[in-house]
Amino acid sequence: MNRIGGAMSTDGGEELDFWSFVDLAGRRLSDEFGFPHRLATRLLLTLNRASAIVTYDLESTVHRPRGHSWAAFRLLFVTWLAGPLEPGRAATLAGMSRAAVSNLTKTLVADGMMDRAPGERDGRSVILSLTERGRDAMLEIFAGQNERERQWAGVLTETEQQMLIMLLDKLIAGRGSFDVRERS
Repeated sequence: MNRIGGAMSTDGGEELDFWSFVDLAGRRLSDEFGFPHRLATRLLLTLNRASAIVTYDLESTVHRPRGHSWAAFRLLFVTWLAGPLEPGRAATLAGMSRAAVSNLTKTLVADGMMDRAPGERDGRSVILSLTERGRDAMLEIFAGQNERERQWAGVLTETEQQMLIMLLDKLIAGRGSFDVRERS
């Protein structure tokens, strides 16, 4: 029995926390099932967990109290900073599906945060933009977001932050060397 991350764990499955589960998963996948890439599994489990924790924290402390979801913030954020956009372009920049953008747009238009106007390209195209209310709200919303970002990033030195960005950029850039599916 060992103590990892505050929870007691054994191979018998006593109370596991995330980190002791990752250790258990690595051992079992390697020793019992013969999967050779233990470190790769640990890396991606950790990356996924970190992303989920930060996203949930931002949504629950910044966005939900202001009546929005994380997805709504992402759409408002790209429209705020990139300017008027076609929904497909907004979806690409926000890392969302076009269907998600379409559904969120309806809610954000009804809330008075976003406008949906006919596009000039053809009769079916539309352009998304923020209303004055939406722009004012984004200033307030992002002030809260940016402060929370500072708190999260503050656990790392500036050099560590730059190194992490560099490593994540390298990981993302490496996706071209194998068949990666992503929203675009």
